[in-house]
Amino acid sequence: MRQNNRAIGTIGEDIACKYLKNNGYNIIDRNYRCRHGEIDIIAIHDEYIVFVEVKYRKDAMKGYPSEAVGYYKQQRIINTAIYYAKIKGLFNSNIRFDIVEIVNNKIRVIKNAFTL
Repeated sequence: MRQNNRAIGTIGEDIACKYLKNNGYNIIDRNYRCRHGEIDIIAIHDEYIVFVEVKYRKDAMKGYPSEAVGYYKQQRIINTAIYYAKIKGLFNSNIRFDIVEIVNNKIRVIKNAFTL
């Protein structure tokens, strides 16, 4: 039986959260949604508020997961992050955008994957 995309996404996000926590990230929010879009994980790492996009694939036959975070996806994440920062009063915070890529049960964090 094949799992739906949302269930697979949740599995990937759970794996990413555990990995990030073990590497010094403090998770403050998950699956934040607003009219601008969704952010998988919001965390604090070092002096940054980090907006994390999680991409999970069982193999790299169709390319690496991070390749799926193109320009338009980045813009949706950025607009959502700006809105989040506005409503939470975080505009004086350092902001970073990371991608957690999970493929073949290997995890790679791409820090500063894209910028404002």
